[in-house]
Amino acid sequence: MQFTYRFQFCTYTGFITNNEELRIVMVGKTGSGKSASGNMILDHNTFISKFCAQSITVDCKKKKGVVCGQKVAVIDTPGLFDTRYDEEKTAKDLRQCISFAAPGPHVFLVVQWLGRFTEEEQNAVEKIQQVFGQGADRYSMVLFTGGDLLEGTIESFLAGCPGLQELVARCNNQYHVFNNKNKNDRSQVDELLQKIRNIVMKNEGSHYTNEMFQRAERAIEEEKERIMKEQEEKIEKKLQEKYEKEMKKLQETFQAKMEQEMKEREKQRQMEKQERYEEREWERKAKEEERRKERQEREWERKAKEEERKEKWEREKAMSKLREQHDKELKEEIKNVRSKYEIEAREKAEKSNPFVYYGKMLLNVVLNQVAGRFLGLSL
Repeated sequence: MQFTYRFQFCTYTGFITNNEELRIVMVGKTGSGKSASGNMILDHNTFISKFCAQSITVDCKKKKGVVCGQKVAVIDTPGLFDTRYDEEKTAKDLRQCISFAAPGPHVFLVVQWLGRFTEEEQNAVEKIQQVFGQGADRYSMVLFTGGDLLEGTIESFLAGCPGLQELVARCNNQYHVFNNKNKNDRSQVDELLQKIRNIVMKNEGSHYTNEMFQRAERAIEEEKERIMKEQEEKIEKKLQEKYEKEMKKLQETFQAKMEQEMKEREKQRQMEKQERYEEREWERKAKEEERRKERQEREWERKAKEEERKEKWEREKAMSKLREQHDKELKEEIKNVRSKYEIEAREKAEKSNPFVYYGKMLLNVVLNQVAGRFLGLSL
């Protein structure tokens, strides 16, 4: 069954007319089924969609159509957390969708495949909030794809998955389920459009505006500045700690080096002192040895002189004795010679004088007779 909704109220009353364009932005992780859901909404294969590990949509694309009499503009965005691109490009592409959805999207459809739910999917809404701000929650709805996998109701499925419950709660408990394999069932698209109209009504006909985006941008910049400042402070603190640690290490090294140098200088001084002591000791011993030698030499000289004097004295004594003996012998010899000559001379004189010669012979005879008598008496 197809439903055609025609509202003729002004937008400020909270309704949107069929002649007004209902602007839908599809966001979600790579492979969640954004492009396929966009094609299903427009009932036309206008977005490239196929099962692939990498995101087919690499840039924002906008397609328009009339669905159940309602003008609709669908903006497809590149997949969140695409490993081929950094976060800066992903955020830039998401911001670009605002210009595609000017003057602003009525709803952000956070596309989530029911077949899997990881931490990245759980962070998808947080990523959208980071880019578009907290105000985007009022304009967000979870669009579950893979409805053919459900064995019961979506509510019973959500009850068994706290992560998906938290995802839905972040989108103000606004959600819808698509069975992309049953494309002929247009009632699921009609129900989606009705839920989007209800969101517009709850927001009193307003849409996400550029002013909100600018506030979000400012908030992002402020948060970025805060994070950068915090990171700078952390880096500065880390560098300061590193600097202080290096300075402390340098001071400790310098102190250790100074202490080592002081020890080496002290050791050098002690060695020099020891050398000077040894040198003085050697000089003292050398002087003592010199003085000893001098004393010894003087002693030798003294002994030599004494020996010389003794020898001289003994020599002089011997010479004196020799002279005395010589003189004595000379005197004896002279005396003997004189006696001999005197006797010889007397004998010659006596011989020359017969009176003296015969008187002497007579005296000798007398003396010999007296001596004989004396000896006879003694015997």
